[in-house]
Amino acid sequence: MPQKEYTAPWEQAFNRILTPIEEFIHRQTTSGILLMLCAVIALFIANGSWAEAYHHILETPITIGGGKLMLSMSLHHWINDGLMALFFFVVGLELKRELLVGELSNLKAALLPIIAAIGGMVLPALIYMGFNPSGHTFNGWGIPMATDIAFALGVLALLGSRVPTALLGFLVALAIVDDLGAVLVIAIFYTEQLSFPALMAAAVVLLLLASFNLGGIRKPLPYVLLGIILWLAFLKSGVHATLAGILLAFIIPIRPKYNPKRFLKRANQLLKEIGENYRSEPNIVKNYKMRAKVRALETGIHRVQAPAQVLEHHMHIPTAYLVIPIFSLANAGVPIEWNELGNTALHPVSLGVIAGLVLGKLLGISGFVWLTLKAGVGTLPPSLNMKHIIGASLLGGIGFTMSIFIAELGFAHSPEDLLMAKTGILLASLVAGITGYIWLFINSTTQKPPL
Repeated sequence: MPQKEYTAPWEQAFNRILTPIEEFIHRQTTSGILLMLCAVIALFIANGSWAEAYHHILETPITIGGGKLMLSMSLHHWINDGLMALFFFVVGLELKRELLVGELSNLKAALLPIIAAIGGMVLPALIYMGFNPSGHTFNGWGIPMATDIAFALGVLALLGSRVPTALLGFLVALAIVDDLGAVLVIAIFYTEQLSFPALMAAAVVLLLLASFNLGGIRKPLPYVLLGIILWLAFLKSGVHATLAGILLAFIIPIRPKYNPKRFLKRANQLLKEIGENYRSEPNIVKNYKMRAKVRALETGIHRVQAPAQVLEHHMHIPTAYLVIPIFSLANAGVPIEWNELGNTALHPVSLGVIAGLVLGKLLGISGFVWLTLKAGVGTLPPSLNMKHIIGASLLGGIGFTMSIFIAELGFAHSPEDLLMAKTGILLASLVAGITGYIWLFINSTTQKPPL
């Protein structure tokens, strides 16, 4: 009996083919589940005997460099200003792909989620302003505008095959537009005092990066090195440093080095030659000619792929499984006074955030979709109805990552208001996640084939 060839589990990945959107959903779904776990851990630590140590560790200063090139920030700031720049870099790559070749590249098809996202940003902000019309608490108006796509997809993953595939696409497109809106809000309205020399330095770096792109440089290292300098310039400029990630992502080339037609012709030739070499000596360790052909094929495989998509593929894992969970651990640790929870929830900041995320997202997203359909401007995919859109609108109220990030910016000098905002975000995200899950569970049936 011939011996059966053994294939290790990791080798089976060679046979798996995922589109960019499938890969995005898979990673974001897993990240959302991990994010939930880290949030629970952070809450447990912040309300237990380790609370003091937890806050002490976050405030530990970390210094890099020396002299005039010294950079010193607390661990908390390194996470929010440094690690989160990687998150925004991946967000920028996703935005670029979606706008050029993805769900948002066809304006007619993208019109409905774009309008829904606008409604889901405007109405929550207006509701928050209704509770906080003036004073320092007004600064939190941008908090309920954001949707956490990882958390939302994590909830959808729990529903499994009951969720239509088209609803995933709608929610992803909506969240991408939502992210773009949040980035613009941060850049325009949550900017501190500007340093024009630092802004000029950032502009020079951006011009150099653009020249690299136009000059045909496709290797990532030059972009990474200048990207670090761009981040430092933004850090000193007063504009939030994480926006460097977005701008860098938009400059990374989206065109590959090799033309696909040229690559296909060369790859077929190499495969033929590899086959001929294999027949003369099947052991690749001994067959130096076959090794050389395989290496040439590997080089072609790398160069036929767009650098932006390669980086997006490689950066998804550290971002989804490391950066976002660390951010959650560092920012979700909200001390909760259970006896005062009712008063906390009724604080204008908490109330504005909760009402904005839960009611604002529900009415803004589903309301704008309904108006768009009535006006005959857009159409829903055949597998979707307004009940599905209402479910997605409820899940849109999960504003965890980006909402906390904006809260940190808006209430950087007001710890009490920041605590109220974070409490509101956690309560709203919990309510939105549970109600969205229950609504979709009741109003959806198992899809065939399963998701």
